[in-house]
Amino acid sequence: MSLINTEVKTFATNAYHNGKFVPVTSDDLKGKWSVVFFYPADFTFVCPTELGDLADNYAEFQKLGVEIYSVSTDTHFTHKAWHDTSDTIKKIQYPMLADPTGVISRNFDVMIEEEGLALRGTFVINPEGQIKLCEIHDNGIGRDAKELLRKVQAAQYVANHPGEVCPAKWTPGAATLAPSFDLVGKI
Repeated sequence: MSLINTEVKTFATNAYHNGKFVPVTSDDLKGKWSVVFFYPADFTFVCPTELGDLADNYAEFQKLGVEIYSVSTDTHFTHKAWHDTSDTIKKIQYPMLADPTGVISRNFDVMIEEEGLALRGTFVINPEGQIKLCEIHDNGIGRDAKELLRKVQAAQYVANHPGEVCPAKWTPGAATLAPSFDLVGKI
């Protein structure tokens, strides 16, 4: 079953955020747009490139009222150690969630059971707590924060403009479509 339009399952965990350990729950995702960004593990190779890319684009997500939550099956202590030792990870200002029990990874169907690691999963969640975008990649394939930003903008546009949809490569300000009987076969 697809996770699209389902409500985020309940979770509670610790996170490393702005030099502190803080609690984060599924309730923290409600009331605003959120991106939950799973990656396999700290101190690896593709992961810091993705998290650094998100850090470099974090202000753009914030302008849209979006909070980023990165998640791996590492502990919050490991997140702090990585933050303290990596120049790339030092740039991160969004919460880094710990999922050592794998509960959150299983809730989002990204857990690799035999490895105890998460797949590269990206989830955009609306203010009501519903998953509006779900992408899961093989762990060898890195993601692009600017493309994710475009998809968040499209999700927000569609949410604010009932009856309109965003075509391929849509960007803010570009034309949208209004599906109708008269449009069938004309695209």
